[in-house]
Amino acid sequence: MSKQPYRVAVIGGDDIGPEVTAAAQKVLEATGVAFDFSHFDAGDACLARTGRALPQETLEGALAAQGVLFGAAGASAAQVILRLRAELGTFVNVRPSKAYQGVACLHPRTDLMIMRENTECLYAGIEATLTPDVVTATRLITAQASERIARFAFEHARDHGNQKVTAVHKNNVLIKTDGLFLKMCRQVASEFPGVPYEEALVDSVAMRMVMKPEQFQVMVTTNLFGDILSDLAAGLIGGLGLCPSANLGPKHALFEPVHGSAPDIAGQGKANPTAAILCAAMLLGHLGEDKTAARVEAAVEACLAAGEVTTDLGGQLSTEQAAQAVIARLG
Repeated sequence: MSKQPYRVAVIGGDDIGPEVTAAAQKVLEATGVAFDFSHFDAGDACLARTGRALPQETLEGALAAQGVLFGAAGASAAQVILRLRAELGTFVNVRPSKAYQGVACLHPRTDLMIMRENTECLYAGIEATLTPDVVTATRLITAQASERIARFAFEHARDHGNQKVTAVHKNNVLIKTDGLFLKMCRQVASEFPGVPYEEALVDSVAMRMVMKPEQFQVMVTTNLFGDILSDLAAGLIGGLGLCPSANLGPKHALFEPVHGSAPDIAGQGKANPTAAILCAAMLLGHLGEDKTAARVEAAVEACLAAGEVTTDLGGQLSTEQAAQAVIARLG
């Protein structure tokens, strides 16, 4: 009996978002794996047209899918991606940063994974106005969310050869919130005696990443620190155009390039689709198509090594041509 096609919701969003998700979809179609793609609207243009940045139809389509490919959103990003992550119950944002042969970068030995807690911290949006001149933001950290993200990180590290886990915090200042986060990390660490474990202050981690990023393999941290450090990691390997991410939860999965909507190059064929194509590879892995995911990753790496890239990486290819170059190397 033939396997049923995987149901994938594609939400292109704004500006270059539809361009890079289209490239990723073409690569997925070229793998020979069967997919049933459904396309949905979200973002600034959708807000202007319908009054909603994330329509109910789009949300329902995402919930019904086995995986979601998201492009980018402009000014309405918080209304779109933060709500999608919450509604889909995706508690971890997985952000790999790997240096590739053929791409000029600061640290060619960089190969790290940031596990960013996705549901709380300052991103919970608990803000208040005390007076016209005084506003506050509440940092929400819970034992449940901290234990869950720590366990995910340790399981990943164990399954990838007992890689080292670094818990990133600011416990010398944020004594109660990061104190609780570290408490849960230590409890989980005790269950994985074969996995090396360290704790490090976020400011010292930033310095160490710039100087010797090869010291890190798996980082686990809270929402805001993870957001900032993952962009720093992107700078180490050549830019955001190379960085995919996966938002994962018990039932749903959402894949998005780390870069933004880049309105200055929208519609010009200049967008780098590499991150979106690597998102497609992560989607394949999530669906259990590990061999095909490895084929896509290998094709991307071969294109980067050969200089078959867009102008931001020093090449001459358009977005469409870059996708076709990857497809040609799939075999």
